[in-house]
Amino acid sequence: MHHFLRKSTGGDRKSPLCLSKLMELAFKLRELAESHLVDPSHFVVDVLISKYKPTKVIVQLDGDRGISIDSCAEVSRKLSEDLETLNLIEGAYNLEVGTPGLDVPLKLKRQYYANVGRTIKVQLKTKNYVEGKLLAVTEGQITIETPSKERKKELIKMEILFTDIEKTIVTVSFN
Repeated sequence: MHHFLRKSTGGDRKSPLCLSKLMELAFKLRELAESHLVDPSHFVVDVLISKYKPTKVIVQLDGDRGISIDSCAEVSRKLSEDLETLNLIEGAYNLEVGTPGLDVPLKLKRQYYANVGRTIKVQLKTKNYVEGKLLAVTEGQITIETPSKERKKELIKMEILFTDIEKTIVTVSFN
């Protein structure tokens, strides 16, 4: 699921924001977004901020069992109020609150737990790919079920350490 709620204050000046200010703003927005999450199973995946004006702020939310558009809308509304009240962004800005798209790699271990049972594609640091059903997640590794290279119809379980993973994407299955 990938949905974003937008709020724009207009304008189109092109002045860059410095990196330290961006990091400070992202940290503050993450704190504020987390404070507005009512369900403890919901969490902030990432806060992305453009460095040019008008400032574009993207807050990505998810949940252990997914997150509804209503929950995203509530966080968006409250964050908009915070941005106005605290005057965190000078000038025009565009706020988007939603879930990461399917093409966005998993960023947090918590996202792996939420995707147990789904098909994932893992790029290893060796640049090899492994695709299969995510069976289990522990603190240090994941276990997937994937077709055997020798006998395609036979499924094997493979354990992959998080330290060996470059990126993981949840794949869409139409079965």
